[in-house]
Amino acid sequence: MSSITIACLDMAGTTIADDGSVLAAFSAALARFGPAEGTPAYAEAMRTVHATMGQSKIDVFRQILGDEATAWQANEVFEERYADAVAAGQVSALPGAVDTITQLSAAGVQICLLTGFSPATRDAVIDQLGWQPLIDLALSPADAGRGRPWPDLPLTALLRLGGGAVSELAAER
Repeated sequence: MSSITIACLDMAGTTIADDGSVLAAFSAALARFGPAEGTPAYAEAMRTVHATMGQSKIDVFRQILGDEATAWQANEVFEERYADAVAAGQVSALPGAVDTITQLSAAGVQICLLTGFSPATRDAVIDQLGWQPLIDLALSPADAGRGRPWPDLPLTALLRLGGGAVSELAAER
């Protein structure tokens, strides 16, 4: 029986609390480029946002807005709004997250943080929390080809961290 050598942990909602900043950033983007707030189309868009948490944000905007150029514009607003929240200190470690990461590392498990955020946003969050020394790798869909629900992120982590069999990989969700 193999042991776990790599643990892939999600960021927002699993290891990191964002005080509603992700939803606020989506709302800001939709206010500018999506259906009007209070309409059935807006309610459907927000249901999609909730159902696709953890997925690539640009993919979510593509799904909601349908138009590639508009999706990119909305994604830019999302990124700017979320970056402002990160810079304002509106992200924090969830209780027990640092202890868990530290204990896994001490046990010889390599740590990879996974997220649907862009690499720039992901890195800003990690920097804000001072987590760079705690992790071995951080991946976004742009690094692996696709985000959730596909297995590209954890499999990329396994390859980049030099893991062995897939059975040595632990990925939450």
